Amino acid sequence: MIQRNQLDLRKFVAPEFICGYGALHLAGRYARNFGMKRVLLVTDRGVRAAGWADAVGESLAEAGVSFTIFDAVSVNPRSRQVMAGMEVYRSEECNGIVAVGGESPMDCAKGIGIASSNMRDILTFEGVDRVLVPGPPLICIPTTAGSSADVSQFAIVTDEEKKRKIAIISKTLVPDISLLDPEPLTTMSPELTADTGMDALTHAVETYVSNASSPMTDMHALEAIRLIQSALPAAIEEPGDLDLRFSTLLASLHAGLAFSNASLGAVHAMAHVLGGACDLAHGRCNALLLEHVISANYEAAPDRYDRIREIFSPEAGDRSSLPEGIAAFRRSLGITGTLAGFGINKEMIPAFARQAYADPCMVTNPRRLTCEEIERIYESAS
Repeated sequence: MIQRNQLDLRKFVAPEFICGYGALHLAGRYARNFGMKRVLLVTDRGVRAAGWADAVGESLAEAGVSFTIFDAVSVNPRSRQVMAGMEVYRSEECNGIVAVGGESPMDCAKGIGIASSNMRDILTFEGVDRVLVPGPPLICIPTTAGSSADVSQFAIVTDEEKKRKIAIISKTLVPDISLLDPEPLTTMSPELTADTGMDALTHAVETYVSNASSPMTDMHALEAIRLIQSALPAAIEEPGDLDLRFSTLLASLHAGLAFSNASLGAVHAMAHVLGGACDLAHGRCNALLLEHVISANYEAAPDRYDRIREIFSPEAGDRSSLPEGIAAFRRSLGITGTLAGFGINKEMIPAFARQAYADPCMVTNPRRLTCEEIERIYESAS
């Protein structure tokens, strides 16, 4: 069982952020304040089609900041996309980056920044504190509520050759400012709203039981859980309600501030493997794994999981009720099925477990899982 002392030394890293309706229209002002003359505006084609990249572009133009759009970013951004973005950044003589989108454009933008400043392949930064030269100024404008890439010191990039995701963790990846506007969230589909919301929930749960948690991260994690439990189902039912969308965005902010400072656990380690090998949506992988990892971890942090249970199922008193409550919650959002439905078969699992065991997120899992135990979790979710 984890022994925590609130007097232990902790540090807390966070960017500047501005929350509220119309925040995205401040992009030009802040780009100019950061001394940006020419910006690489990193986004994806879906966000661009929805009009949010153009809205940010208008703000930049009004502030007298020129820009080049780079939208060749896929779900689960690839290393080659990062390096292609770096080439555009350098050829266009940019001196700042603005990311508009969900996790993929923001992680790609982080990668472009550090690859450009260090003149190295993005895959060489895998691990913790391996970025020697910080990237250029970075402004993030999230269009989803879940990844928290706009406030975290994490970036996840897919190594296409090895079909695996790498985690890059460094304070140099914390954006300079996040502009949190609920309006872009109104164009999210119900499926994307559910998947990203479950990603935020997983961030909060894993942080609260992390062996690196602290009083500062605890308060953010618990508030994120409360907001997701109350606002996410309603936001799916009423997608145009700005108050509900803002609540989910605030949940993502709280969860991001928490996990950026206490890291994550087995759910993310295992989800990274699935995303890299099978190109699956990260939030959906988290949603299907979360209840099973809770069951495996429970004895290592029973008091903490019970505190989470009080939020989800305050009337239930037995330990089995939290995994069941999480499962019922995800099903209420329309997330059903199993990993087998995505083509994951029993023969794949041993190799997946070995990769997950080596993922940096496994270090802060409250229980040190063996490869055999990780295999059983994958099997239970299949």
